[in-house]
Amino acid sequence: MHWITRPGWPGHLIALAAGAITPLALAPFDVWPLAVVSIALFYLGLRDLAPKHAALRGWCYGFGLFVAGTSWVYVSIHDYGAASPPLATILTLLFVAGLGLFFALSAWLWARWLRRVEAPLADALAFAALWLTQEAFRGWFLTGFPWLYAGYSQLDGPLAGLAPLGGVWLVSFCLALSAALLVNLAHLRKHKAFLAIGLALLAAPWVAGLALKGHAWTDVKGAALSVSAMQGNIEQNMKWDPEQLNAQLALYRDMTFSAQPTDLIIWPETAIPVLKDRALGYLGMLNRFANEREAALITGVPIRQNDARGELRYYNGISVVGQGSGDYLKQKLVPFGEYVPLQEVLRGLIAFFDLPMSDFARGSAEQSLLQAKGYSLASLICYEVVYPEFAASLAAQSDLLLTISNDTWFGRSIGPLQHLQMAQMRALESGRWMIRATNNGVTALIDPQGQISERLPQFEQGVLYGQVTPMQGLTPYLYWRGWPMLILCLGLFAWALLASRMAKTL
Repeated sequence: MHWITRPGWPGHLIALAAGAITPLALAPFDVWPLAVVSIALFYLGLRDLAPKHAALRGWCYGFGLFVAGTSWVYVSIHDYGAASPPLATILTLLFVAGLGLFFALSAWLWARWLRRVEAPLADALAFAALWLTQEAFRGWFLTGFPWLYAGYSQLDGPLAGLAPLGGVWLVSFCLALSAALLVNLAHLRKHKAFLAIGLALLAAPWVAGLALKGHAWTDVKGAALSVSAMQGNIEQNMKWDPEQLNAQLALYRDMTFSAQPTDLIIWPETAIPVLKDRALGYLGMLNRFANEREAALITGVPIRQNDARGELRYYNGISVVGQGSGDYLKQKLVPFGEYVPLQEVLRGLIAFFDLPMSDFARGSAEQSLLQAKGYSLASLICYEVVYPEFAASLAAQSDLLLTISNDTWFGRSIGPLQHLQMAQMRALESGRWMIRATNNGVTALIDPQGQISERLPQFEQGVLYGQVTPMQGLTPYLYWRGWPMLILCLGLFAWALLASRMAKTL
């Protein structure tokens, strides 16, 4: 046990292993208790370390987490970015090493300012606040990388009932608090009153989560709508090949024309791999077909238009034809996939920095929701669904959720299933049905409890049929968003800092 709490490589290796087991708590493995075990080992390992040693311990934990949980980055760089195996390995390791710095920073802050070993209850609460702050900061800094949040492990776990109250943020906070309290139980036994409070704090989230699981926070707004979602399963190396353009357009046209009549017809991200203004004839044909079937057809398509300064820009977009209207321009872009940071320096160095469609502009924050069959759809393209606050801001105005994606970039890795799990959490947080259409899976319909009602297998061409129901009303999370958790964390930080300062003066 002393190896964990003392400086040195044995403790650092344990931290690395603790981080590496976290992805096993998430999709597709879903062994949710491992999330508590992982956080508990991280917390215990910081108990006695000086700030500089804590920073290294934190980096080891973060490196283990991301090297195990985001291995699909290698697939994107090597298989589709044309980087050699050594170069792809180096770039992937640099990526995960950089992400590990988030945990290094939080561990340093913990050891330097917030740790209160002499007060186990306060220490556990402050640690939970720091854990949540790290996740939130990681989802914001430099456009953010909000992946592998601990709270996603509870989608099918006992704490799932808390997600509509405070989103994945509240679930992550409760996991971190539970882990820290479990570590501190031995210290709390010295004081019966503190032990009782600690046990109450430990049990309350789990009891509340179980009690609220399945609770309906929103109401039905209208009759169920039938849905058909097209999964073309087009290889990524064919996606932007001009010689394959007509074949792709014909594929989606024929799949749609031969499909059963439905109210909503959904195509995935960039199903039309040509600029919208160059596909007006094709879209006009789809518009006539959709109107004849009294349906709304929604498709991903690149859109070219002038920005606020009058400059012609390119956007990753969604467009509606038939019984609906509107365009949506993607706001949260994928670094290197849709835009290249420091592109004046990086473009041309290797093929990875010159991927097709990697010069998209960011859509305006002031956009109207898409309309289809008389209802408002909160639309999220690919990466956008992993941002809790961004998705909540759109969901609060909507009757249905829609996310389209092209997860071919992930290959046969665990990435697409992690992506799906996050989409499920967005449905649970908002109490709304979500339609998810992807190029090669997982195409699915997700109910307001975050559970999949219908899905297509990955890597198969097919049409998904099902029904979704428009919903109205706001869950507490959609109403309050992340503000209550932010205020709670700030209060706990202030308490920890004040108590630490007072202790030093006595």
